[in-house]
Amino acid sequence: MGSKGLRVVVGMLALCFAVLMAHAQEKIKVSGLITTRTGETIIVRTNERGVVTVVLDDDTKVQQPRGLIGVRKRSMSAAVLIPGLRVSVDGTSQDATHILAKSITFDRNDLQTAEMIQAGLTPTEEKVATNQQNIATNAQDIKANQKDIATNQQNISANQQATAANQAAIDANAVETSKRFSALSEYDTKGQLDVRFASGSAKISAEDQAALKKLAEDAVKQTGYIIQVKGFADSSGNAAMNQKLSMERAQNVIAFLIQDCNVPVRHVIAPGAMGEAAPVASNETAAGRAENRRVEVKVLLNRGISGS
Repeated sequence: MGSKGLRVVVGMLALCFAVLMAHAQEKIKVSGLITTRTGETIIVRTNERGVVTVVLDDDTKVQQPRGLIGVRKRSMSAAVLIPGLRVSVDGTSQDATHILAKSITFDRNDLQTAEMIQAGLTPTEEKVATNQQNIATNAQDIKANQKDIATNQQNISANQQATAANQAAIDANAVETSKRFSALSEYDTKGQLDVRFASGSAKISAEDQAALKKLAEDAVKQTGYIIQVKGFADSSGNAAMNQKLSMERAQNVIAFLIQDCNVPVRHVIAPGAMGEAAPVASNETAAGRAENRRVEVKVLLNRGISGS
C-alpha cells in the first residue's frame, strides 16, 4: 500500500474514533422518580428511557430552583437524593442505561413529599387518624344525647357526609402515595444504633460518639451502603419546639458521621424530623421520656446488592 493510501486509512480510522468518542460523551437530560439509592448511584424511573442508573461523582451539582421562574438555584447536598424524590438529571450518556450526572435538580415540594415517605408521616395516615378521632367523638356524643334523638340524627347525617368527603380525599391521597411506595426498593438493615439525649439538648454524649464511630467503621466495609437518620423528642414542651429539636438532633448526628467518622455525604440520606411521633416508651414517666429522646441511625443495603 502506498503512502497516500496509508494516509487515507489513518484518516478514516481517526474520523471513526472521533465519532465514537462524541457518541460516548453524548449530552442527555432525563426526568423521573428515584426508586433506589446505593452510595454513588441512584436508580431513576423515567418516561423517556425507562429505568436508568445515574452515577454521582465529586463534580455532580445538586440544586434546587429558587424564585418564581427558577432561574436562581440553591446548591444542596447529595444527601437529599432519597427514594421517592422526583428529579431532573443533566449529564453524559455512558451507555444505554447509565448516565454520569453533571447536575441534578428537584422541586422543594417534591423533596417534602419524599421526606414524609421516608419518615413515615404520609398525609393519608394523618387524615385517617383524624377521621378515626372524629368517629370516636361522634359515637360518644350520640350516646350522651340519646334523649334528643331527632337532633342526634341530624348530627349523624352531617357527620356521615363529612366522613364521606374525608374518605374521598383519603382515597385520592392513597393513590399517589401507593405509586411512590411501590417504586421504592426494599433494603436490609446492616447496622442500627439509638443515640440518646438529655432533656432539651441536641448534644451527643462521648459514649454515643464512640458507638457512632464503630457503626461508621462497619458501614464503610459495605458496598453501596446508605445511612438513614431519624430524630425524635419526648412530649415535654410544645409540638413545634419538639419538631425543631428532633431535627437539630438528627442534623448533629449526620454532621458527626461526616466530619468525625469520614462518611461521604453522598452515603447519608437527608434527616427525618419526627418530633413527638412514634414514641418507644410512655411519656408519663421520666424513664420513658428518656427513651423517646433519641436519634435512630440505620445502615441500609439494597437487597439487589446484598443478594437477599
